[in-house]
Amino acid sequence: MSSKEAPTPRFPYKSDRLKPLRAFCQTVRLGSVSRAAEALFVSQPAITLQLQALERELGVSLFERSGRRLAPSREGEVLYELAQPLVAGLDGLDATFREKVSGLEAGELNVAANSSTILYLLPKIVEHFRQQHPEVKLTLHNAASADGTDLLRSDAVDLAVGSVLDVPADLSYAPVYRFEPMLITPPDHPLATKRDLRLEDLSPYGLILPPKRLVTYRLVDLVFQQARVPYTVALEVGGWEVIKQYVSMGMGISVIASICLTESDRDRLTARSLSQWFPSRSYGVVVRKGKFLSPQARAFIELIQPHLFERRDYDESGHSER
Repeated sequence: MSSKEAPTPRFPYKSDRLKPLRAFCQTVRLGSVSRAAEALFVSQPAITLQLQALERELGVSLFERSGRRLAPSREGEVLYELAQPLVAGLDGLDATFREKVSGLEAGELNVAANSSTILYLLPKIVEHFRQQHPEVKLTLHNAASADGTDLLRSDAVDLAVGSVLDVPADLSYAPVYRFEPMLITPPDHPLATKRDLRLEDLSPYGLILPPKRLVTYRLVDLVFQQARVPYTVALEVGGWEVIKQYVSMGMGISVIASICLTESDRDRLTARSLSQWFPSRSYGVVVRKGKFLSPQARAFIELIQPHLFERRDYDESGHSER
């Protein structure tokens, strides 16, 4: 046997290469060493050392600072594209193994959605999922858009279902359903039967809208601003059932997606299409890019199909044609 020393391996840590690659992928995803450390339940210095070792062995800089956020360099983007599927696959190995051994007989699934999505969109989907997979523990996390995004990034939920106006770079959004924008008023309101309805006709009446931080408020504001039509907000309140109740009491008018209208609303509200001015509202699935989807998550997504919901059309008087 030769006494000559063996050459130092290029990756001295390659027997445990998963840790630095996982640290790298989390830092790219979260844009921060400290947030990556929190997500991995390790110290910030440990993440820093792993990233430095990775850069030293590869001989490149993997990050650039963009304001307060760390962004991958060109080389970092290449490494992330290669490493993320590997890390996700290894992290999901247990779930995949259990699926192969016992199928979907057990396990759990965490889904984030806001209150309107849980109330109007998910009941049919959840019903079908429970019928097909009764042993899976399903938890619905009631979260507004921003909160749902944070839950996805921290891996507290497997996926989110809802409406997204601006899709962050680290998330993937697949719209499935589209619902028509509707003006809702009390049946005896002047706009309920007005012919040739214009956007300007809404100006004299106060709007009842969800809070400013939610997508609906931002969308309504954007449409009025682009059309240079003034508007006033009479009331901000959370929850479409509350908004519909206040509209029916004559406290204002509102703009609502048709998915939020039910048969019980017909006697107390008039709904008219605003599709000439407002875009249709999409709802779909949001996941973190590179996230390994469990068998339970994939089974749930497969049930989110357009045919579960009929498209509602409205005539000039605001009555439903089905």
